[in-house]
Amino acid sequence: MEILLIIVSAIFVNNIVLAQFLGICPYLGVSNKLSTATGMSAAVCFVITLATLVTYLLNKYLLLPFGLEFLQTIAFILVIAALVQMVEIVLKKVSPSLYQALGIFLPLITTNCAVLGVAINVVTKEFTFGLPSHMLGLGEAVLYAFATSLGYGLAMVLFAGLREHLALSDVPKAFRGVPIALITVGILAMAFMGFSGIA
Repeated sequence: MEILLIIVSAIFVNNIVLAQFLGICPYLGVSNKLSTATGMSAAVCFVITLATLVTYLLNKYLLLPFGLEFLQTIAFILVIAALVQMVEIVLKKVSPSLYQALGIFLPLITTNCAVLGVAINVVTKEFTFGLPSHMLGLGEAVLYAFATSLGYGLAMVLFAGLREHLALSDVPKAFRGVPIALITVGILAMAFMGFSGIA
């Protein structure tokens, strides 16, 4: 039951984009087409899960034992940037086809604050499912990160589908482009607020 609560809470109730407002810039910038939104979602899912795993271990076995908690943010930023660069290099050599699919989106993820936000949430925040961060094990942390990235992907794919539909609609001239996109995000966020009673 606890695992289901973590997943539902991370995907629907505390959606990283629509409830916590992290990762808005790439969310608005890359969601013009469903194909690019899907590629970005897959890349974000991979990087958020891997970055959370590495930053959790870094925090638990290096920063906390030596009293260096004040370096969390800068250490996590460096780890995320290095991780994205290593993933890009490995993908280029090991799987050129996957690199072609995700290669464009990997550099964008370095500046996506949702990746850093999830890593910091895991080590500092008390979650809505009742587990304080010091009781959060590695499995729960990785599960939370994966579910959060799925929530990010779900919100991005839904928004991209809506934007493609809006491109074919007769939107009043004053609302075309960014204004209708922001209104759509607001309505989507309100729709996700309907899940708040679940968890």
